[in-house]
Amino acid sequence: MKIIIVGCGRNGAGLAQSLSKTGHTITVIDSNASAFSKLGKNFKGNIIEGIGFDRDILMKAQIDRSDALAAFTSSDESNAVIARIAHEIYRVPKVVARLYDRDKAEIYKHLGIQTLSSTTWGIKRAADLLTYTPLDAVFSFGSGDIELVKIEVPSLIAGRKVNDLTVLGDIHVVAIERGNKTMLPTSGTVFQRRDILYIAAAVSSGGQLKKLLGLSDGKVV
Repeated sequence: MKIIIVGCGRNGAGLAQSLSKTGHTITVIDSNASAFSKLGKNFKGNIIEGIGFDRDILMKAQIDRSDALAAFTSSDESNAVIARIAHEIYRVPKVVARLYDRDKAEIYKHLGIQTLSSTTWGIKRAADLLTYTPLDAVFSFGSGDIELVKIEVPSLIAGRKVNDLTVLGDIHVVAIERGNKTMLPTSGTVFQRRDILYIAAAVSSGGQLKKLLGLSDGKVV
């Protein structure tokens, strides 16, 4: 995946290093050139000095071709603006903003932007949120640890049962949209081609869910 991280503080740099080590193509933006030293000498991604909501800077970072963006500057206002630009103008599939004001965080969740607060922050959690595609997160529960995701049935699991996609305490198929009807499935309900699945899943189990669905690097296999 191509991921942009705006803000190269301790947290942004840590996230960039973590994602880069797992094979993602990372571009880090920061207005302070000296901040890039936090990435270390072995960082293989790209760095761009500039303001994270500047159009020219974002185009230089190829935001129009990016799969995800994380706004991790020290300013709630900047993070909110950057996230909205990425989400609403450039239609970046996955956008995460770190907001310290929890009231603002709730507002942006309702706008379709995943947020992290100082109490829910964690590099692994942020990495899971950014790479949790092509599943479409339609709702977050509580502090965002559980998401309701939507996906069309991949060919790999057509003909299999709901029970095959269930992990107790982590992954549950809660509804299936089939034709013009929506049903509450049982453990024995069989998936059909073109079914739309609604799955409640712990964000931490994103990798396991993608594996069960037959998804690799954001593509159906």
